[in-house]
Amino acid sequence: MITNFRNIHIGKMIHLRVTENRTDVSRICSFMNCTEKEINEMYLKEDLSTSILLRWSKLLEYDFFRLYSQHLILYAPPSALVSGTEVSKLPKFRKNIYTQEIIAFILEVIKTGEKTKRQVMDEYGIPSSTLNKWINKYNAA
Repeated sequence: MITNFRNIHIGKMIHLRVTENRTDVSRICSFMNCTEKEINEMYLKEDLSTSILLRWSKLLEYDFFRLYSQHLILYAPPSALVSGTEVSKLPKFRKNIYTQEIIAFILEVIKTGEKTKRQVMDEYGIPSSTLNKWINKYNAA
């Protein structure tokens, strides 16, 4: 299944995982410390607080935060270094780590004709050599 990382509806994704795992609602309510009605309301929400999302991730053994990381990899502009600025004390993460899901998404976009190879390279900042390696390796496009 190719996920649309542009528009993330976290409640639907959580509900899908609950359904796939056949997680009992009483276990969910106990772990999340809320009622079944509140759980059903969460399924309808497009976004949730990070503390709640962390609890869902632990309960369902799935990293829901990665959905947002994939969005950043695909849609966030590369950061520009500004001279004279202080070095951040926040951890630095490599943006160019491509998961199998990202590779499948990119190749599907090209295969369906939604975007050309040039558009993918320009919009997502993927080097042509990397894109060509993926196409050759996975026999896509």
